[in-house]
Amino acid sequence: MEQFADYGHAIVAMAATAGFGLLVNPFTAVAKMNRGHAAGGTPAEDYGDKTYRFNRAYLNLTEIMGFFVAATVAAILAGANPTWVNWLAAIFFVARLAHFGVHYAGIGPMNFGPRTFIFVVRRACCLILVLMAIAALVCACPKV
Repeated sequence: MEQFADYGHAIVAMAATAGFGLLVNPFTAVAKMNRGHAAGGTPAEDYGDKTYRFNRAYLNLTEIMGFFVAATVAAILAGANPTWVNWLAAIFFVARLAHFGVHYAGIGPMNFGPRTFIFVVRRACCLILVLMAIAALVCACPKV
C-alpha cells in the first residue's frame, strides 16, 4: 500500500465519487417511483421537470464514472506525477458535485449553460489523466 500513499487524494476522490453515486441512486429511484414511472423507467425528456433533471444528473454521473476511475487508476499505476493526479481527481469530484447541483436545480439553459462548462471541466480532467498515464509510461520505457 505504500506505493499508493502519494495518491491518497485521488483514491479518496474515486471512493467519494462512487459513494456519491450510491447515495443518489435510491433517491433517484424514489423520485421516479413517486411520479409513477416503472422500475428502471426514464422520465419524459423535459428539462423543466425536476424528476427528469434528477434522473439525468444521476445517469450522467454513471456515464462518466468508469472513464474517471479508469483514467485515475491508469495514471496512478503508470506512476504519473502524484500532485497533478491528486489535483485533477479532486477537481473532477468537486466539479461532479457542482454539476449535479446545477443540473438538479435547473440553473441555466439546457445547452451551453453552466452545466455544459462544468461537464467540459470534468472531461478535461479525465483526458489529462489519460495523457499523463500514457506520458509516464512512454517516458519510463527503456530506449532500445
